[in-house]
Amino acid sequence: MENRLDAHCEAIIQEYRSAKPQIEAAADEVSKRLRQAFAEVGFLPAALEYRVKTEESLRGKLELKGNKYRSLADITDILGLRVITFYSDDVDKVASMVERLFEVDWANSVDKRKLHEVDSFGYLSLHYICSMEGFGYRFEVQMRTILQHAWANLNHDTGYKSGVEVPREYLRNLNRLAGMLELADEQFSRIHSELADYRRRVQGLVASGNLDEVALDGETYRSYLELRPFDKLNRRIAAVNQAEVQQVSLMPYLPIFSEMGCRTLGDIERMIKEYGEGAYQIACYQIGLTDLDIISSSLAPQNLCIAGILMGGGGRAGLKRMFDMLNGPSEGNGVLVEMLMEQVPNLPFMNMEHK
Repeated sequence: MENRLDAHCEAIIQEYRSAKPQIEAAADEVSKRLRQAFAEVGFLPAALEYRVKTEESLRGKLELKGNKYRSLADITDILGLRVITFYSDDVDKVASMVERLFEVDWANSVDKRKLHEVDSFGYLSLHYICSMEGFGYRFEVQMRTILQHAWANLNHDTGYKSGVEVPREYLRNLNRLAGMLELADEQFSRIHSELADYRRRVQGLVASGNLDEVALDGETYRSYLELRPFDKLNRRIAAVNQAEVQQVSLMPYLPIFSEMGCRTLGDIERMIKEYGEGAYQIACYQIGLTDLDIISSSLAPQNLCIAGILMGGGGRAGLKRMFDMLNGPSEGNGVLVEMLMEQVPNLPFMNMEHK
């Protein structure tokens, strides 16, 4: 096959071959620095990928505009990295980290998000041309959302933007889809931001002790658990056998508290006060005659719920439903219920006047 490159371009190819090990090492180093920076701030990208331009791709570039480049150093994408984020506002966070880690060539960098063409959604990446001390070539870092990335790949696969004429009916549908995806991208970021604000408000209310103002849901309950509200009762129970308390997730009790009528975190606090003594008495029955030296941190909320169900008149059916919610429906749950119903009704708390 006839070589279509002139001597100048062939010299760039030779430089590429000599520099390729250094470029590949730089790719690993840049990727490593980015991952470390993300880990330090707890940022999770959807993906971080990189590629070193192949010789075939470089030849194609030189065939088209080889006279533009004096040397390999003039080619800014000989190494390319792409950071894909879940949310559009995270693109700016990544950009800030890239700016701190590397020297950005602002003259050759481009923010394609400023484009406003109707069909530009998949091409709204932020592109930085960067350099790194000790590496003699520039490299490109592209930053885009996962939806933008998916759209760009879809366009590539369909031939859209490839120079091939696309029938107008398909072009119109593609443009409509681009608009829908762009709206979805914006809404995902908006919801993400609003949830972050909500979490901060909830944490403030929980920390201030205004628990009656905090509706019970997954976020608020998780923040509430950070206060370790069941620790006092667990320590009292553990003291029966001088046992150690093993911490486990207490999230499975959220639907049970909701089922029992808790609508705010304040309702759970009242359950602890109202049924704490009953929960303790149940625990004494369960472990008092054993040599158990480790108890689960779930014992306190479980026994609170048992005491609440029994004092509220829920009986066998209420206990069976609770165990089915915790463990999944099984005959074994019925056995647990019968064991409790044999002894627990005789405990002192069941004879207390329930207010």
